[in-house]
Amino acid sequence: MDEESLDPDDWAGFRAQAHRMLDDMCSYLETIRTRPVWQPMQAQARAPFRSPMPAEGRTLADVHQQFMTQILPHTVGNPHPAFFGWVHGGGTPVGMLAEMLAAGLNVNLGGRDQIPLEVERQVVRWMADLFDFPEGASGVLVTGSSMANLLALLVARHARLGDAVRQHGLVAYAASTAHGCIAQALEASGLGRASLRIIPVNEHAQIQLPELQRAIRADRAAGLTPFFVVATAGTVDVGAVDDLAGVAAIAREEQLWFHVDGAYGALGMLAPPLRPLLQGIQQADSVACDFHKWGQVPYDAGLLLVRDGAAQLAAFSAADRYLRRDLRGMAANSPWPCDLGLDLSRGFRALKVWMTLQVHGADKLGRTIYQTCQLAQYLAERVRAQPQLELLAPVTLNIVCFRYRDHEPTVNALNAALVVAVQESGLAAPSLTSLDGQLAIRCAIVNHRTQARDIDALLAAVLSCGAQQLFERHAASR
Repeated sequence: MDEESLDPDDWAGFRAQAHRMLDDMCSYLETIRTRPVWQPMQAQARAPFRSPMPAEGRTLADVHQQFMTQILPHTVGNPHPAFFGWVHGGGTPVGMLAEMLAAGLNVNLGGRDQIPLEVERQVVRWMADLFDFPEGASGVLVTGSSMANLLALLVARHARLGDAVRQHGLVAYAASTAHGCIAQALEASGLGRASLRIIPVNEHAQIQLPELQRAIRADRAAGLTPFFVVATAGTVDVGAVDDLAGVAAIAREEQLWFHVDGAYGALGMLAPPLRPLLQGIQQADSVACDFHKWGQVPYDAGLLLVRDGAAQLAAFSAADRYLRRDLRGMAANSPWPCDLGLDLSRGFRALKVWMTLQVHGADKLGRTIYQTCQLAQYLAERVRAQPQLELLAPVTLNIVCFRYRDHEPTVNALNAALVVAVQESGLAAPSLTSLDGQLAIRCAIVNHRTQARDIDALLAAVLSCGAQQLFERHAASR
């Protein structure tokens, strides 16, 4: 039998190539400003990724070269300081190195008695302290808040209804501005989207508390079973924060599970000036948040935190014989993360979160979070000062929605074309959202690298592309 391994035959050569790869990525991050944020891809750029699976291998140096020339230039660009399109963090060099270390260890963090488990537990305890959760709280790192919101729904259903989880008539509540993953969670849980009551919002894009209470009481009167209410800390469209304390009070009075979708906004607790906006999050039964947004941890790293750890354990733990637990040996140290969620095979996500907090500290992360909010206010001021532009929503956190002025009914078409033109220019990358039928240029300032000069460059690109769109339209109409 020929015995083979996937380790390199020449460790010295492999080490040298590995250093070149690390150097290339450090150079990429160091010089990120000199690159386009994003660029369109022609058919020839996609062609190499239509080929069949290779039977024979290539050298690592050759594959690395293909990465540098054919993959690296064609990503969405969120590490770039002029990326404003979606709520994506920029990542950090520390997080990149943590990913390498975690991949080298290649631990399965579903369970077993190992120190990586303690790293994840420490991260969970740090977050429980941040949100002032009690000693018995528990949590688990997941891919992101979409999964965390689903897990929270399942915990709430089990905690509120026990063995009656299959009964009909269960209903949940969220604002019209809630993320679409809330409805998806209800669908995935088997309850269906029709069980979600959509509550209107006020002029500050916050859930209307009287309407929420009215909906709950109407459902009870109809013989239905309200059990779950979601408040959002940082809506994806305008960055609004629901009245968390107000929702908490209603949930307590009506005996509903109070969940906070804080996908990006919850980490605002790290920034003292933002904490007043998040008052009430401490009263949540569960919180979902993403470290890969404002926490700047490389993708993916989300968290579900549950006030009652016993409720989370009861919802997910299973006594499979191949997952035997013991007081000694490798099967000790339970409950394990696989008892707190759906994944048995799990990567060491906690290491990049742990290293980010260890190297940079909570205070510095808080300052970078608040800095993005200050830049948002700066952008809002610049928009107000430009007669060609119009602010479309209040700026609560770090998202600014505005548009280039034009006559109805062509204003939406102009702004849609304008945003594509700005994206294709490579100078900046805003996105679009719709607010009460008005198409808005949406700028989410999340990246720790973003500075005032990047805001200025964005505005210059918007004004230039807007003027060009108007000129082309007038020329075509002659």
